[in-house]
Amino acid sequence: MPGLARKLLIYAAVDGLLIQPLVHKNQRASPAAKIDYAKHSIDPVPIERQEKNPLSPSFESYGIVGLLSVASTSFLICITRRQQVAQIRGKAIYVVTDIAIIPLASQEEAESIIAQTRDGLKKQDQAAAKGETVTDSDASDDEREPSILASDDEVPDDDPATTNSTGEPSDTKPGSLKAAHKRSSSVAEDVIGKKGQYGRFAERWFSRRGWGVEKRKLQGMSANDPSSPPPASDVSTSNEKADSIEAGFDGVNESRLGRKQPASKPKEALAKPESANAKDVAYTLMPKLLRTTKMLLSSSSFFFSYDYDITRNIANQNHKSSDLPLHKTVDPLFFWNHHILTPFIEADQHPLILPLLQGFVGQRAFTVHNTPHDTNDAVEAAKEDIDDIIATQDGASDSKLTSSDSKAIRRDFLMTLVSRRSTKRAGLRYLRRGVDDEGHTANSVETEQILSSSSWSPSDKLYSFVQYRGSIPIHFSQSPYSFKPIPVLQQSPETNYAAFKKHFVNLAGRYGGVQIASLVDKKGNEAQVGEEYEKNVQKLNQNGGIDGASIGFEWFDFHNVCRGMKFENVSLLMDSLGGKLNEFGRTVQQHGKLLQKQAGVLRTNCMDCLDRTNVVQSGCGRSALESQLKEEGFTIDLQLDKTTQWFNTVWADNGDAISKQYSSTAALKGDYTRTRQRNYKGAINDFGLTLSRYFNNIVNDYFSQAAIDYLLGNVTAQVFDEFEADMMSGDPAMSMRRVRQNAVDTSAKIVIADAKEELLGGWTLSCPHEQNTLRSFPFEECVFLLTDTALYACRFDWNLEKVSSFERVDLRHVLGLRLGTYITSTLTAAQTDEKKNVGFAVRYTPGKEDVVRVNTRSLKNTYVKREEGKMLSGEELVEATAAPKTDPDIAKEEEGKGENKTKTMERILAFKALSTRSSVADGEGEVVSEREMVICVCEEIQRAVGAGGGGERVGEGFVEERDIIGLVEARKSTGLLEQLGYELKKFVWA
Repeated sequence: MPGLARKLLIYAAVDGLLIQPLVHKNQRASPAAKIDYAKHSIDPVPIERQEKNPLSPSFESYGIVGLLSVASTSFLICITRRQQVAQIRGKAIYVVTDIAIIPLASQEEAESIIAQTRDGLKKQDQAAAKGETVTDSDASDDEREPSILASDDEVPDDDPATTNSTGEPSDTKPGSLKAAHKRSSSVAEDVIGKKGQYGRFAERWFSRRGWGVEKRKLQGMSANDPSSPPPASDVSTSNEKADSIEAGFDGVNESRLGRKQPASKPKEALAKPESANAKDVAYTLMPKLLRTTKMLLSSSSFFFSYDYDITRNIANQNHKSSDLPLHKTVDPLFFWNHHILTPFIEADQHPLILPLLQGFVGQRAFTVHNTPHDTNDAVEAAKEDIDDIIATQDGASDSKLTSSDSKAIRRDFLMTLVSRRSTKRAGLRYLRRGVDDEGHTANSVETEQILSSSSWSPSDKLYSFVQYRGSIPIHFSQSPYSFKPIPVLQQSPETNYAAFKKHFVNLAGRYGGVQIASLVDKKGNEAQVGEEYEKNVQKLNQNGGIDGASIGFEWFDFHNVCRGMKFENVSLLMDSLGGKLNEFGRTVQQHGKLLQKQAGVLRTNCMDCLDRTNVVQSGCGRSALESQLKEEGFTIDLQLDKTTQWFNTVWADNGDAISKQYSSTAALKGDYTRTRQRNYKGAINDFGLTLSRYFNNIVNDYFSQAAIDYLLGNVTAQVFDEFEADMMSGDPAMSMRRVRQNAVDTSAKIVIADAKEELLGGWTLSCPHEQNTLRSFPFEECVFLLTDTALYACRFDWNLEKVSSFERVDLRHVLGLRLGTYITSTLTAAQTDEKKNVGFAVRYTPGKEDVVRVNTRSLKNTYVKREEGKMLSGEELVEATAAPKTDPDIAKEEEGKGENKTKTMERILAFKALSTRSSVADGEGEVVSEREMVICVCEEIQRAVGAGGGGERVGEGFVEERDIIGLVEARKSTGLLEQLGYELKKFVWA
């Protein structure tokens, strides 16, 4: 495959940011790439035109992560620090430990951040050289050795003392890997003392000064009303005062986020975007987005290799030489930065396209000593430091050595653990649960355990054992506001089964056979999800399974069986699964050929697929390793042998890494995974981690989830508009068009009792919580149906896909319509946009044919007032006469007209158009505006009323274009409590 650039020089030119690959002496120079400031296009730069100003600041990067574009502004994300964590077949595997984010608004802004990045790296290098603690967040274990560039930008010959076996400059401090995985502080220290996902928030609460104006600015929040743009003078003043967003941000300055207008650039290039409200909101939230991006990519969770495909397991590796670049051969399921690398892919900048994998990579070297007098063999030595592991591989020549005793044999082995997190349904705990419509589950991770000789000799056997974890593949949710949230089943049984089947079809197509190990409780809150899981497995097997093969299902109540910290009882599950795992086997490779391929996969899950799952997966890995060593002639009991602590720690590190990526804390029960012992200290530590998880669930995760979806390309900038309004974002994997159309179809089947009625149209709209009002919270998404004789306002339960209540109005009783601006809240700019906040109100007088039906889950046919939370299912309905009630505003207006009819009998049905724009990327193509949609509905109602014999009523004035709730009236109606509630939510979440 074509080689990737291993080092890059980043500097700013007059017309664009230049990325120049650095080469060693005697290597052919590669052309640089230029990112244009105005167009953000990427073009190659001929070598003869690569003239760098000696005074221009620059720094070296280890690779490009991608191009982040938001609010008409773009940022280059590049790797500034890396750390080698493993070596596979002589190829180095690295983890990203720090990044730089360079704005592309102008040369001045780019040079400013480049200079700050360069100076920051120098300070960190100097501190590391002196043995001092580096203050940069979570990157102190890595030491960087900058190259000394010659005049022609060549990298000098490498010093043997500072290079690894791949010939690349070593940037790993001895012993740093061990330090990176060793927990040396308490949870309280992490929360209060350190910078992290919750450290800054804790600082705000525990600081005596609290939230000052400067603190708000440093967090990317305005000191004034965010809905109104600040004066230009205020912007310039804040730009001069704010030095940096925060110390750990590598100097990415708030004043450098496209707001300052240098004299060398026209105003249009740097002016605040005015095209769409979503872009305006994204612009406001940009500092927080950049901090979140920095935190995510610098969390030691992303791995890469310049010349080895770490996204594919051994069984699926392409061992033949290929002319394709690496990014075209990797598994797209685990290619995390594909979306933000798209501009480089489209520009054919193959040397700069570096795929990143999220998950975990760990490696251990150990030596087994075989003596004929002992029943069990022993691990003579084990190495956990990465430098020792690499030295073992470099010095390995013969994998089998005979000691002084001619009958005793010593063998050097490597165990490599690789976990690959899926990009599908990616996200954070409680915000991504269960399955989506395409069968992708949350927290899906493939974990591969590789056993090889230290020399990676083709003549030695190479073993691979793959496991899989993922959320229970049914639709369910859990609230993040509880320590033990109750799972809530969602969608209909048919919808759940369809997604469930898709999931296992995908899984079987990738791995072959599937054996399920479900670890959820058989009693309590988790039981209903486990029972639904088991029910769907039985249904699938009764229908022929997957291509005639049944899915194995083992329900192991982990908490009950292992009650009293007796986690050794997991061996009972191992005994039950032993036969199936032996049937699946493992992948064995020798001389570049597959001697055996794993025929199936064990799919393990609990509720989060973290703590219990990791204990069981490590147990399966232990059994697999013992079996593979036995095939090599060695008998080892990893459960009892005290010298096998290295095996426990690498699996515990794996569990911590996956847990941090999904729940922002280390895994629970980690003490047992590391030591195979459980005591009260581990239980106390787990309690502290649980508190940390709870804190992150309710504070940090909402915006982080939106940022993850945006970086993956699942949503557009519209997601930030949604976040500003609700402090959360929707699930992009859920097709709202399909869900809403299904709601219309379901409602029509249930509420239209007369088969002779012809359905003319159905829409999903928003309506007040209480009937016969214009403004009562919370507004609910409802279904509006129109037939040739009546209209129906249906309240719909979106979790269970059932109608909860509906009101039927005969078209002969409709008096008229009002169409116009319908503003229900003034808390955000989007909610005050008169072009998007549009609705209509139906005025009618109730008659005998007009009814209200409410689901009471009973067969009683008596009058029942509408109660919240009641479901509707066909015959389980109760009919009630519509109680006369009139909105005071409309009654007052009608009274002023001097009409003679009885005002107390006139009622209204108010509806507001939902946003026709979705944040889901590649969504639904061209859409109509909210006003156009409302006009269409009103025209249909007017036409239906006229066709039904109401021709005298549908003339001029039937549809009155007039504000339902105007902006001025809405501002008066927005109470202080409502404003304080929103500000409190924004204070916490944004």
